Amino acid sequence: MRLSNILYFFREAAKSLSRNRLLTFATISTVTICILILGMAVLLSLNAERFMSRLESDVQMIAFLDRSLSDAEIDEVQEEIEKIDGIKSIKFVSRDESLRELQETYGSQYDLKATLGKNPLPHTFEIEAKNPQDVPKIAELVYRIPGVYKVNYGQGVVERLFQVTHWVRIISLAFIIVLAAGAVFLIATTTRLSVFARRKEIYLMKLIGATDWFIRWPFFIEGIFLGVVGSLLAVALLAAGYGALLQNITSMAIITLVSDMAVLGKVYLALVGTGAVLGVLGTYISLNRFLNV
Repeated sequence: MRLSNILYFFREAAKSLSRNRLLTFATISTVTICILILGMAVLLSLNAERFMSRLESDVQMIAFLDRSLSDAEIDEVQEEIEKIDGIKSIKFVSRDESLRELQETYGSQYDLKATLGKNPLPHTFEIEAKNPQDVPKIAELVYRIPGVYKVNYGQGVVERLFQVTHWVRIISLAFIIVLAAGAVFLIATTTRLSVFARRKEIYLMKLIGATDWFIRWPFFIEGIFLGVVGSLLAVALLAAGYGALLQNITSMAIITLVSDMAVLGKVYLALVGTGAVLGVLGTYISLNRFLNV
């Protein structure tokens, strides 16, 4: 592509933006709103995913052992558990340690050892899976090991938790896709008005032999400019709002939002790129109607 053509494309794009100031403002505003809503949906999805991952990672199995097992038999049970695929960690908790932890829970107000006499608690293994989704399957395998009389992992509740997290991820992804599609439609609609205002010029250019791509380039440059400017404004608003939210919520230990600047930087950069892509898509959709006539 010759330099003179490139300069021509940029001059035509600048003329169009200057000539249609009101439409330019409307398009940039549309892109800003679309990218802002899209960015809010992405950050909401990221934080929801983080929250769901934390819930899933807290799922732990506790295998209760028969009280009659000897130390050697307990070691054999541990060896059998370690052979199961998908186990991240395994920790043996003796009955005396369990009683001490229970005593700490009740405090010095109750002397459990004196009240209970003989320690009624069994030895246990605390088991963590590499993939929380595999917990029910691993628990079933652990339960089949001789010497294990019960495996507890919150049966029923865990399955419902996994089902909820699965649907939350699907709904979040669908929401983002719908917003992106809506943004393309709105940008295409506003860009079509600009193209419609120059329909006679486009028609004359085709009559004298201009190629479709020669006609498209100024509009693409215009679309990219509108998309990038709108997305930059949206990112600025989003970063300011989310930054203020992070500052006000740091005192709440229960809620931990995504605050890694490397992650947030990638999100903001992706939103700017999305704005440019949406501008190109909107322009392409708008131009096809006139170029195919």
